[in-house]
Amino acid sequence: MTDGKRVLVTGGAGFVGATLVRQLVGRGHAVRVLDNYTTGDPAHLAGVDTELVEGDIRDVAGLDAALAGIDAIIHLAAAGSVVKSVEDPVTNFEVNVLGTFRVLDAARRAGVQRVVQASTGGALIGDATPPVDERSLPKPISPYGASKLAGEGYAHAFAKAYGLPTVALRFANVYGPWSGRKQGVINQFFKAIRTGEPMVIFGDGTSSRDYTHVNDIATALRLALESDVPGGTVLHIASGVETTARDLARLCAEAAGVPDHPVEFRPSRPGEVGRNFASYDLASEVLGYAPTIAREDGIAQTWQWFLDHVFSTSAASAG
Repeated sequence: MTDGKRVLVTGGAGFVGATLVRQLVGRGHAVRVLDNYTTGDPAHLAGVDTELVEGDIRDVAGLDAALAGIDAIIHLAAAGSVVKSVEDPVTNFEVNVLGTFRVLDAARRAGVQRVVQASTGGALIGDATPPVDERSLPKPISPYGASKLAGEGYAHAFAKAYGLPTVALRFANVYGPWSGRKQGVINQFFKAIRTGEPMVIFGDGTSSRDYTHVNDIATALRLALESDVPGGTVLHIASGVETTARDLARLCAEAAGVPDHPVEFRPSRPGEVGRNFASYDLASEVLGYAPTIAREDGIAQTWQWFLDHVFSTSAASAG
């Protein structure tokens, strides 16, 4: 148990928030969630001792009201899709750049003790020889990556100009329970397996990512909240394991018990990075972070969660 903080989690009814809020409450923190339910769902937090506030991070007055009595912020709310950011860069900018600026500015005015914000590794760094780390030069190739880099820039500036203790965590590709409304590749593979359609891979299957279980991501967020790290800190949170699209399709098919499920290859999509995985050495040193859920175990657990909560007609709303 730890000394409880009063924490506002933006986007807390979403995929990562569903796991994070449970962890925070279990550690004795008092949690208020601000979510506009675009991708989140209040049902994700059913039975959890938390306060739910419907609102948008771009609404200054609503944000100020949500920060009343709050000690710290974990900022998860975001437009999270690379593909959608290419299709609609304006909305991506408004949510991720303007929204993050407003969260930081409200935090400055409210005098909160810490802001932990979700960033990204692969999309922010762009095409680079992996493993990437905090010394890698960011060269985003999608509006989503650029928006997250801008958010990190503002967090660093607010730390230096106003003394606001900020820390940005660059997530690897997150997977796990409560992800039924996410647009990620694991979801697409699982849904294809369920419906008997081929799993679609964009490109030749050699593109790679770092898949990190949501429990490990949530633990890193909690550690960043509870640790006394300098303002402006940036850390990669990852598994350190490179998984190609071909390997991921195989792992998903094996988890579902259909190892020979067909795969269909289509042309690559713009804005998507080729190879990516990250080193978490600095997060290990600074936060004591280490991943705990192996890739094969996590994917098998996630398939079972989809069977129980998404593919089951009686529990379809749980995703």
